[in-house]
Amino acid sequence: QVQLVESGGGLVQAGGSLRVSCAASGRTFSSYAIGWFRQIPGKEREFVAAITWGAGRTFYGDSVKGRFTISRDSAKNTVYLQMNVMKPEDTAIYYCATTPQGLVRSPNLYDYWGQGTQVTVSS
Repeated sequence: QVQLVESGGGLVQAGGSLRVSCAASGRTFSSYAIGWFRQIPGKEREFVAAITWGAGRTFYGDSVKGRFTISRDSAKNTVYLQMNVMKPEDTAIYYCATTPQGLVRSPNLYDYWGQGTQVTVSS
């Protein structure tokens, strides 16, 4: 059974940094991609970044490009999202998810999701 568990969320001041993690288990992920999304209550889920597990190719949403970095540690089956120069508008619940479709931004193309971790950026 595929499981994704996010951790590392919390409160950070504007301009600061935070790293969230996604521990994955239950399948061989070499032919999959892992994506990060974020969501504010009442709004649609927004694509943040994705990485292919095998080659480590990356893809970013426009609002985080240049500030966030996605990476993976294959030995630990964990994907990280390093968030720098954070802004209050980065406040959201952050989710990780898997997809067999490669580097895609539509949440409808992702099949398994974690429970989310809250990230709050104070001004």
